Amino acid sequence: MLTKFFPFLEWFKDYTIGKFRIDFLAGLTVALVLIPQSMAYAQLAGLPAYYGLYAAFLPPMMASLFGSSRQLATGPVAVVSLMTAASLEPLATAGSEAFIAYAIMLALTVGIFQFLLGVLRLGLIVNFLSHPVVNGFTNAAAIIIASSQLSKMFGVYVDKANHHYETIYRVIVAAMDFTHLPTLFIGLLSIGIMIGLKRLNPKIPYVLAAVVTTTLISWSTGFEHNVKVPIEQIEATDIRHQIKNFNATLMSIEELSKNRAIATSKLDSMHSDKGKSLNLLEENFEINLMTSKINQFKEQAGQLRSNLRKVKFTAVKTPSGQELFYPASKSFKPVESDGRVYHIKIGNKPIDTEKLSLMGGGAVVGNIPKGLPSLSIPQLNFSVFIQLFPFAVIISLLGFMEAIAIAKAMAAKTGQRLDPNQELIGQGISNMIGAIGKSYPVSGSFSRSAVNLQAGALTGLSSVITSLIVIITLLFFTPLLYHLPQAVLASVIMMAVIGLVNISGFVHAWRAQWYDGLISVITFVATLLLAPHLEKGIYIGVALSLGVFLYKSMRPKVSYLSRAEDKALRCSETNQLMTCKHIDLIRFEGPLFFANASYLEDEINDRINKNPELRHIIIAANGINDMDASGEEMLAVIVQWLRSAGYGISLSGVNESVYKVMKRTHLLEEIGEHNIYPTMEKAIAKVHQHTHEGASEKKCPLLTTCLRQGL
Repeated sequence: MLTKFFPFLEWFKDYTIGKFRIDFLAGLTVALVLIPQSMAYAQLAGLPAYYGLYAAFLPPMMASLFGSSRQLATGPVAVVSLMTAASLEPLATAGSEAFIAYAIMLALTVGIFQFLLGVLRLGLIVNFLSHPVVNGFTNAAAIIIASSQLSKMFGVYVDKANHHYETIYRVIVAAMDFTHLPTLFIGLLSIGIMIGLKRLNPKIPYVLAAVVTTTLISWSTGFEHNVKVPIEQIEATDIRHQIKNFNATLMSIEELSKNRAIATSKLDSMHSDKGKSLNLLEENFEINLMTSKINQFKEQAGQLRSNLRKVKFTAVKTPSGQELFYPASKSFKPVESDGRVYHIKIGNKPIDTEKLSLMGGGAVVGNIPKGLPSLSIPQLNFSVFIQLFPFAVIISLLGFMEAIAIAKAMAAKTGQRLDPNQELIGQGISNMIGAIGKSYPVSGSFSRSAVNLQAGALTGLSSVITSLIVIITLLFFTPLLYHLPQAVLASVIMMAVIGLVNISGFVHAWRAQWYDGLISVITFVATLLLAPHLEKGIYIGVALSLGVFLYKSMRPKVSYLSRAEDKALRCSETNQLMTCKHIDLIRFEGPLFFANASYLEDEINDRINKNPELRHIIIAANGINDMDASGEEMLAVIVQWLRSAGYGISLSGVNESVYKVMKRTHLLEEIGEHNIYPTMEKAIAKVHQHTHEGASEKKCPLLTTCLRQGL
């Protein structure tokens, strides 16, 4: 019972110092990959980089303690990070306090949902996401993730558009004129280091090597060169005017948003009163008017922000030593300029005109708070919880599918017994406890799990070691990460998602069933086109999968059997076989229930119309694994109708559960037990003689192979 509730107790059976040494080295190796990856994935999720470290210190430990896999490495992953950003962007601005609070609440919601699925033994619900859907979505997500890092690789800044492909177009246009060459160089250098070391020896911590090398280069060369100056040092009246307009526009948006919130609250209270329909209409009109003005101001702010980002400045020192910044289009003597090109650092907040930020170098991670985050239970807002729940369900299922697929692959190599429901409990606890430590949603990582397995991890203690090393990093080593270039984090993400691209998955699905291949392709295209609304791509894929399933259930395969060359009874259409003129051996492949009961009747009626010499029908019921009241009623109608029309009817290979239904409803008496045979061969042997009395058919296809082309 103890190991049921505390699975980690199993680790310590026959545990030795030698085994601990192996687990320690494996945990250390995974931590060296996890630390830079987690920071990169946090930014992919729209959070400050250090929140990746918060998501990497409790979840790996909790997932290993309460999960069933001993090698699964849990923490921030690419697809879940992207889904987190996509889920929260409609609710708050990326990186804002509200956004961070919602991300933590989302982790708690995901954890609760996964934990309940595990406790209630409902892990099978993950099957609603079919493999073709997941393959299409994952491939699209990989492309979206990789392309979303292009702005950091080129060192350009653009506003996000309504669709991801529009944003990428803006990045490419901006890159043509504003690419920061040192940023691009250091990003490509890190990719080169990672590829080179990985090919040289995959066991080398190539991600860490790239991070350390580029961080040292960044620190030693002054890669980041930001200055803060008062607006008066910008020697361009029109630019100063645009900055003031930008600030005024943002202040108008903030004021209108506050007024809209008050009006919405007032409207909610008015709904409880009766007889004030006119006031309700007026209040609704005011709210809609304010929303329209807010959208107008947002568009205006976006245009101003875009214009200001395009301006290049040159720094010129005056004789007094003061730096003045002129638009770079003006000409200066080389000795007057420091040789750098500056841009205004501008986001979604008003610009501080007393300390205007100008970037003259590349972007780095910057300050990371030293120490562990404060542990607290996230505050639950019911209205936000309702908005987040659909996204939490998708993230839970996607995350678990990724985790269980990795765990199964590793269990096949190690021979370990895996419990999917226990794994759900472990993943749920890791997200719930992680939320207390300021984590956003996490899942099992393919790349880090592979590293863990290659390093020889024997128990989940390796993941506990990983968490402890992340804690040590947060306590003592965060200042060392200040100069880590953002382009390097972008390259880490791009390298990590290469493994998610799986073109062969489309081919495999198409070869299995053409409609599975089509569903995979449609999901892929829909996800790409509808990004950043990724959940819509999944909805489309799931809807198509369920539609195909319902169509197949309503029209299951009905085969007409004949004797094949190997003497077995096979489908006459598939094998190009003749069918008997007087006996139809029909195999119905699927449950007989309300949605398809009439389909069997239609098929039998069609056969009778096509074959006037038909005398007897044998239903090979071994493919009917279940039957409901509608199916039973329809089968009774078919029996009565055929017999009244002078046809014989028999059943063979009746499933036990179907037989019980027939017995309880007296259908067995209607058919007659003597007309139910254990096998198709016995049914043919019994029926064949009396149906062929006086018949012209000399060679019966149910007894002898009769190929169509041979007759």
